[in-house]
Amino acid sequence: MSEILAPAGGQNSALAAINAGADAIYLGLDKFSARSSAENFNLEKFAELCGYAHLFGVKVHVALNTVVKNVELESFLESAIEVWNNGADAIIIQDIFLGKYLKENFPQIKLHLSTQAGTCNIYGARLAKEYGFDRVILARETKLSDITQISKIIETEAFVQGALCTCFSGQCYMSSFAGGNSGNRGRCKQPCRKLYSIDRNGFEEEAYRLSLSDLCVGEDINKLIDAGVTSFKIEGRMRRPEYVAAAVSYYRNIIDGKHGDLNALKRTYNRGNYTRGLAFGQDKSFISSAVQGHIGEYVGVVKVESGKYLCQTSAKFSSGDGFKILRAGKEIGGGIYGGEVKGGFIINTRDRLKNGDKVFITTDNALNRKLLEVKRTLPINISANFKADSRAEITLNGCKYYGNSILQSAQNRPLSVGEIEECFRKTDAYPYSVNFDNIETDGVFLPKSELNSLRRTVFAEYYATHTVSKNGKITANFSIPSLKTAENNKTAVIFSSFKNLTADIGILKPNDYLENIYSLTEDFNGEKFLYIPPYLTGEEIENIKLVANKFDGIYCDSYFGLILAKELKIKFFAGTGFNITNDLSLKLCEADYISLSKELTEREAKELSVQNSFYLKAGNIKVMDLIYCPFEKKCATCDKRSMYTLTDSAGRKFPLRRYKTSECRFEVYNCADLVTKGITAGKLFDFSLCDEKMVKAAQNSKELGEIFTNYTRGHSANGIE
Repeated sequence: MSEILAPAGGQNSALAAINAGADAIYLGLDKFSARSSAENFNLEKFAELCGYAHLFGVKVHVALNTVVKNVELESFLESAIEVWNNGADAIIIQDIFLGKYLKENFPQIKLHLSTQAGTCNIYGARLAKEYGFDRVILARETKLSDITQISKIIETEAFVQGALCTCFSGQCYMSSFAGGNSGNRGRCKQPCRKLYSIDRNGFEEEAYRLSLSDLCVGEDINKLIDAGVTSFKIEGRMRRPEYVAAAVSYYRNIIDGKHGDLNALKRTYNRGNYTRGLAFGQDKSFISSAVQGHIGEYVGVVKVESGKYLCQTSAKFSSGDGFKILRAGKEIGGGIYGGEVKGGFIINTRDRLKNGDKVFITTDNALNRKLLEVKRTLPINISANFKADSRAEITLNGCKYYGNSILQSAQNRPLSVGEIEECFRKTDAYPYSVNFDNIETDGVFLPKSELNSLRRTVFAEYYATHTVSKNGKITANFSIPSLKTAENNKTAVIFSSFKNLTADIGILKPNDYLENIYSLTEDFNGEKFLYIPPYLTGEEIENIKLVANKFDGIYCDSYFGLILAKELKIKFFAGTGFNITNDLSLKLCEADYISLSKELTEREAKELSVQNSFYLKAGNIKVMDLIYCPFEKKCATCDKRSMYTLTDSAGRKFPLRRYKTSECRFEVYNCADLVTKGITAGKLFDFSLCDEKMVKAAQNSKELGEIFTNYTRGHSANGIE
């Protein structure tokens, strides 16, 4: 089965998805949702919607996919149990360790591992299955060849439509460090959609250098089906109901072998004229550097005539329709429909337009009404017996219901078959489509009011029976193990070379994984770890394994590193990207060394300080991992520098580091370095961008503020909400 999974940011979007033919919807509650700005649901509204969806066989997945702090652990676990008891078909979780705990204690709960967990290869899939997850939601960057292999291990869900995150799933801290709004807590302010320049020839002009086009795999969904993917996810809990309806309808038709209406989809939301995504390789439309938002569908060009702006087109529009105007690919204004004229229509706008400007429709009111007029109904086949000396018998889709009283023969006005059918054609507020099988009566008497009351009772009982949660009730009986804190005096350093390095643990972060990297560890007496990038294809892992087994261990920001280290029989250092923010996850993380989240305050980190935990003390703050080329893969003119600078409109400069696996990858760092105060966890230093002179000075200095002159305390003081 191929499941179309649609976003339900609110009640109207949920209904639009169901009416358009979705097989499943996903939504968030008013807490623990990675889309906190969506309308979301309280528990009562969720239970009501859940029952309605189940009436049509539509599954409901609930996203509890934010990181969880210590003070929230009990509330989080209770929320998971509550949504399950109220009918959830699956719960989406980012923290794999909290998922493991839920599965061990409440095995009946179905768990889906969020895309925020970054599952992109078979090692991550194996860990998810080992921990009891029923499905992994693939990282958006996962290649088709890896999707095929992962789908042989565990059920998979892949994105086919909607916005793409700039950063690799679950590893983005740009919004968090740039403005204090954590994406891991559902509060991302999307700094990736802002204007930036890059100090490379041809990229110096401000543009949307990090803004990606919307994903639209279209007919390539069939390749994902062939790869073994079960569920096809439409992103968009922040988007309008008409977009949800258009997207569901588009993919429903493709899967059913019909024509998908891409025009309708473009008119409801279209950023960048779409990309097929990294599963199929980075294409020319992957980055939408000229236009950040919705550009709609192209409909014609501007002609300036007698002081008015005309759009030359054969398409028909109406009052209230909205348009966006592009010149040389860039947005220069917008307008609304101003009336039909010969050869097109008038554009009412305050902007100064020119002949040849291109016109795109972004609001098509007639289309929106059409999309939302579609109503899904449940076929109800009715049989009935109204016989004297017995109770009325009504059968709905095989379910029998009876009247309360014994029927009597009519004295002068017998109940007719036509009257029974007329009564039961009224479906009240229920989404039923009534058909009649066999209606029989032998001339009984029944007042019209009683017949109507019987209909209402039968319809209500049928609805109640078919919308009640089929999940067995779980009692929220759990105990969270306490954590005994301890001081860790070890020091770990991330750097590109171990030359003159003094630390208990050295974490080698090479610029090119294809070179002889182990030679960079000479003359170092501490434990030698290799930095493993958070995203690796299956093929890249096989290459890196050849050198990784020479090290004492590996450091990785992604869960897959746990399984990889076990296979290599070496130590594992869980990176800051594990986003460890609570006792339970720390206790269940089976790593030799564990980095705490860099979004924790020093006080919060102190509560999680144990003998093997570390906290980012100072150095460079990585805020993004880019699994694509921000230079649009213009390899022929590439200067192949290892460092660039990304500058925003406020003049803030974010270092952009290039490194190489089998292909070029990039990291974005914060505009200011990090210097924190005293901590009891082990000290982790990230010197990814530093030279040997700075590293040596930092190791010998008691006052790091003298070394990192442009620095911040990061979240060590204020943390995240």
